[in-house]
Amino acid sequence: MANATDLHVGKRLRRRRRLLGLTQQQLAESIGIRFQQIQKYECGANRVTASRLYELAVALNVPVTYFFEGLQQAPADPAAVGAPANDRDLIAADVLSQKETLELIRAYYKLGERPRRRLLDLAKALQDEAEVA
Repeated sequence: MANATDLHVGKRLRRRRRLLGLTQQQLAESIGIRFQQIQKYECGANRVTASRLYELAVALNVPVTYFFEGLQQAPADPAAVGAPANDRDLIAADVLSQKETLELIRAYYKLGERPRRRLLDLAKALQDEAEVA
């Protein structure tokens, strides 16, 4: 039975792999395991050992801490549990897991520096315009 941390690590693993455009097979081969193991890590069915997590971090070019970013810490006092002030972080995590977002990010980084800057300026201008309306 997977716990919340195992599921979170698996989601972060899947997100980074997809962002880089890697298949489960490609990632598995890069660290010397079978793709089925990557599947199990991603769905939280198997826990990732510390040494394997390090290998995955190296293969995906991220620090090990990447896999734990956004993980909600359990409060020391169970009575202190309450709703977050806002769910912006939860929304951001959901947006980053969408296929369209990953495609947009890949396309953005394929552009040269000048077109990227112009696209970013356009997006900011559109956001400002939407906030005014």
